[in-house]
Amino acid sequence: MIINNNELKFTEKVILIDAAYINKVTTDLRQHFSQVIGRELPKADLPIFLECVAMDAAIQPGEHVLQVLFVYDKNQPKMEAFTTGDLKKELNDVAFKSQLGEFQLNTFEPSDMADREAFFLEAVKLVADAKEVKHLVVIPSETEYGDKLPEIFDKVDGKDSIHVLGMNPPSPSDKFHWEMMGYAVLQALGVRSDEL
Repeated sequence: MIINNNELKFTEKVILIDAAYINKVTTDLRQHFSQVIGRELPKADLPIFLECVAMDAAIQPGEHVLQVLFVYDKNQPKMEAFTTGDLKKELNDVAFKSQLGEFQLNTFEPSDMADREAFFLEAVKLVADAKEVKHLVVIPSETEYGDKLPEIFDKVDGKDSIHVLGMNPPSPSDKFHWEMMGYAVLQALGVRSDEL
């Protein structure tokens, strides 16, 4: 496992993202809504997407440090649906500031010993077990392994909140809050509310 407490100190607020999943959803929504509203939508703005994800997870404006961890496949090192999407060259070990605080971005690629699913689930366990993490936001690939998250969260204590974002509501759970990711994607694509 590349992500470990010796190499990376976690902050109180961590957003863990499956890069292939958000790239696929964003690509699909961009194509669909370009037809619906009758104009070609630009590529998505990643900082806007991350801000919306954080707000959907009830993070309020302030001087927070939000750690964003992307997990990606070796054969897909770019998120083509985003203006800034090169996970190795543009999104690793960089940061940006917004009204919510500082977003610190790091990217991780599974070794040859693990696939993205196994790596992501192991990362969820590691971050969820970290005592310093109080507010956890997870965007998994729902269709591939999203059903395995409740079992992980059932064993987690000491968190102020856990939010999972996706496109299809899972079975209700008292261990985490679920939010629709589509709104964050539409904001990042520049879709105005009056166009819908």
